[in-house]
Amino acid sequence: MRKQLLSPFVPFLMFFLYSSTTVAQTPSPAPSGPTNITAILEKAGQFTTLIRLMKSTQEADQINTQLNNSNQGLTVFAPPDNAFANLKAGALNSLSDQQKVQLVQFHIIPNFLSMSSFQTVSNPLRTQAGNSADGEFPLNVTTSGNQVNITTGVNTATVANTIFTDGQLVVYQVDQVLLPLDLFGTAAAPAPAPSKPDKDVPAKAPAGSKEDASADASGATIATVSVSLVLIAAISLKL
Repeated sequence: MRKQLLSPFVPFLMFFLYSSTTVAQTPSPAPSGPTNITAILEKAGQFTTLIRLMKSTQEADQINTQLNNSNQGLTVFAPPDNAFANLKAGALNSLSDQQKVQLVQFHIIPNFLSMSSFQTVSNPLRTQAGNSADGEFPLNVTTSGNQVNITTGVNTATVANTIFTDGQLVVYQVDQVLLPLDLFGTAAAPAPAPSKPDKDVPAKAPAGSKEDASADASGATIATVSVSLVLIAAISLKL
């Protein structure tokens, strides 16, 4: 009898469990109203530093305006607070206002990239920071199975998970701040110019040593004595 009473509820329970699991794996929905990148990050939590940078550089307003006034897609790579904490001390404070803008823009791709798109995307990716072909802001993607790695020329970050996606905007959490080569790369020191050979300098004749001077003096004395003896002998013969 109990089995007969429970049997109609079994499919309902299975559907409820499946739905709960599916919702847990789905990225968090955006807050109600127009798309707002900072609101999405605030709801996800642990993105205080990135939010502050987006607001101070006014990139947040530009992203929101673009999303709400056009159909162009965007992909945002979002490093959490602990990724910023792992930077060298003073790394952010040493940047100018323009460089902070470029740092935020380096985390934004001006088109929508789904997770599967990373398998076939062409490198280098073009970010809003500038032309990657000049070697200033290169961003390359490599994949290994389901893992997506992003290389900047300075460091390599891994896509941890999808924070939000709605078909126009997708926000991925990355485990490191993406450091542009133009801002954080160390320029290679130029090779030293080959040294020019020294000009040939004619060797000076060595100055006479003290021994040579003594020998010359002795020879002059002997010659003087010899001449004196000859004169004396000549005078004796005349006498």
